[in-house]
Amino acid sequence: MTQVDKEACMDAYNQVRDDSTEYSWAAFKYDDSTIVPAGLGADFEEFKKLCTDDCRLYGFVRIMTGDAMSKRAKFTFITWIGKGIVGMQLAKITTDRALVKEIVQNFAKEFSFNDQKELDEDSIRLELKKSGGSNYDAQAE
Repeated sequence: MTQVDKEACMDAYNQVRDDSTEYSWAAFKYDDSTIVPAGLGADFEEFKKLCTDDCRLYGFVRIMTGDAMSKRAKFTFITWIGKGIVGMQLAKITTDRALVKEIVQNFAKEFSFNDQKELDEDSIRLELKKSGGSNYDAQAE
């Protein structure tokens, strides 16, 4: 049965949510049957490098959205399922994702990816913007 290192994962999650840190993402990976932090970073490309074909990974990512009138941080929860994941590992993702979401609770949108091409910061930002409400881009600056 999968366990979560709740204290370590909560610390990573809170560092991404904290406006005073440089961190814009936290990743959570499997260490045998325990989900642990896989890293913190400020560059989305670093997060993408962790998303390989042979791993299952969960990510909590801060993305700046907004328009000329207002900029704001939006958060997203990403489930990465590498193309090489099969069998029981694949079957457990839904249950394990729920365990991670007990810690990672505040996010605007959730994504699930298995292709590096889909893991695009601009595309994610666009989806967050669509779900974000008011958009003043059409107004003259």
